[in-house]
Amino acid sequence: MESEVDKLMSNPYAASLAYVSVTVLALIVFLYFFEFVTRYKCWTEIKKGNLAVAMATGGKIFGICNLFRFSIETNDSVYQSMIWATFGFLILIAAYFLFEFLTPVFRIDDEIEKDNRAVGFIAMIISVSLSYVIGATIIA
Repeated sequence: MESEVDKLMSNPYAASLAYVSVTVLALIVFLYFFEFVTRYKCWTEIKKGNLAVAMATGGKIFGICNLFRFSIETNDSVYQSMIWATFGFLILIAAYFLFEFLTPVFRIDDEIEKDNRAVGFIAMIISVSLSYVIGATIIA
């Protein structure tokens, strides 16, 4: 089975399709996990027009995809890429909790749910920025 997968992955079109498919599936799973740990419901709030939630969620999407970009670029297999991207996601989620904890003046999730766009923007920038730092640590 492994040799068949290797043969399939030697085709650049099949490899591209495999990497994108795995990334999209992981993105859905990782976003579900973020939805589980936030106090608000991302897609319900976005449907209502909550721009702060849209920015924070967009930052998470970009951050997750950027981690996959780094992991695909530096690893030889889909399996290694998935492991490194998952590791990067765990660091990203830990940073999210740290951001919430280190902001004692107000609760990040509550402010984002109230459509505080400044907080949503900062949350987006933190996710994007940290994805670059975390991505730079991903090794082959």
